[in-house]
Amino acid sequence: MVLWVILLCTLVSLLLGGLYVLGVFRRQRPNEPPLDKGTIPWLGYLLEFRKDSSEFLKRMQRKHGDVFTVLIGGYYFTFVMDPFCFGFIVKESRSKLDFRTSAAQLVVQVFGYKPTEATHSIVHASSTKHLMGDGLTVLTQATMESFQKLLLFNLSSGEKRVWQEENLFHYCYNNVFRAGYLALYGTEPPRGLGNKEKAEEQDRLHSNQLFQEFRKYDRLFPRLAFAMLPPKDKREAERLKRHFWNMLSVKKAWQKDNISGWIRDQDQLLAENGVPEYMRDRFMFMLLWASQGNTGPTAFWLILYLLKHPEALKAVRDEVEKVLKESGQEVKAGSPPVTITRDMLNQTPLLDSALEETLRLVAAPMLVRAVLKDTSLRTSSGAELTLREGDRVALFPHISVQMNPEIHEEPHKFKYDRFVNPDGTKKDFYRNGKKLKFVNMPWGAGISTCPGRFFATAEMKLFVFLMLSHFDLELLNEEEEIPAIDISRWGFGTMQPVRDVRFRYRPRF
Repeated sequence: MVLWVILLCTLVSLLLGGLYVLGVFRRQRPNEPPLDKGTIPWLGYLLEFRKDSSEFLKRMQRKHGDVFTVLIGGYYFTFVMDPFCFGFIVKESRSKLDFRTSAAQLVVQVFGYKPTEATHSIVHASSTKHLMGDGLTVLTQATMESFQKLLLFNLSSGEKRVWQEENLFHYCYNNVFRAGYLALYGTEPPRGLGNKEKAEEQDRLHSNQLFQEFRKYDRLFPRLAFAMLPPKDKREAERLKRHFWNMLSVKKAWQKDNISGWIRDQDQLLAENGVPEYMRDRFMFMLLWASQGNTGPTAFWLILYLLKHPEALKAVRDEVEKVLKESGQEVKAGSPPVTITRDMLNQTPLLDSALEETLRLVAAPMLVRAVLKDTSLRTSSGAELTLREGDRVALFPHISVQMNPEIHEEPHKFKYDRFVNPDGTKKDFYRNGKKLKFVNMPWGAGISTCPGRFFATAEMKLFVFLMLSHFDLELLNEEEEIPAIDISRWGFGTMQPVRDVRFRYRPRF
């Protein structure tokens, strides 16, 4: 009899524990946001959220208001859609709202790298040193040389002005990725006098091969992040991981010339902190995706929007040519390719605005914090809400800020000068008469702001600057519509198109 009682109590405990895990007992407490668990235990709204995050969040906002809690795959996410609350969330101390918990889970899932306590401080210190200030000037020059090697190496050879046709997305992503990769991870050393050309050709070949494999992994990335890959794709993802761990291994990296200080310093500091070599190989792969996974797609959208808006193309090209002229350079037949410096990139307010507008339209990162302690949140309406310990709090600026018609007039339209005043200064934005601090958040915010944002911006601007100054560009189909975006990539940075866009280009002189 005693045995049966023990077994019964055990079964009841297991059942209650299982129901607790599934979220059956979760109830909204006083002062907490509206709670919506969906109809499927534990999964909640995972399938709907995964299918189209943007539409799901819009529907929840219409139903519950600007702050609401939903169950997604065993986690309770409180989405905050009130832009006046963003400052509090991104600045709150790590003791209450911690962004590293979710980030650590993601990098283990998709890159196989397990962050240590020192990882964040190493990345932050190295990025501050090499991706900003004087370090950024050096890296911009290295990226400029990479673009010359990829885009302009045969222009001075007397090549005729013949139109060449390409897939615009592939062309932009390919060239921006490869230029960034060569600038960061180094170049092939010339083996003996007179072999510089052979080394450069090897750089072009190797970087292109690496890009082909990177695109395979990039296509799997969203489903891998959600742990929703079928067995075949999961095996392919594991194969690609091992490929990049090998190709980007620290042993191979240290055989290169011109390794960036950003890569070199981080590897040395990780080694000094006891991180084993195999894990540093995985860290190298994480850095590659973090630095190059969004710049190429963004460059594609920017070029496409300029081609679709002739007045924008003319204005930005005129600005580029003005900066070139003031630097004492000119693009003409037989002349060497121009050299763009960081100082020159700082003289392009229209290009800056066009890039910012592009990011507003197509960048859709999701900012997530783990709630480590019950935390009070005051909304712009004056309501006091409590974020519950153990939950996640999330921001999705693409909906709440970037595409908000109360902040950006006609938000679905591309307006290249939206972010700049006639005198070249940055424009301010308001909601309900109150000035907003966060009006576009492609790089995140607060302590989790992307440390490489200045390098990424320089990289994209260099590409567009060179393309507009050296080439005539046009769409093959003048009536080409802006393609829809791949909604499976919501929350992971820059969106990608669902179909190809063909264009053609030729040397201008």
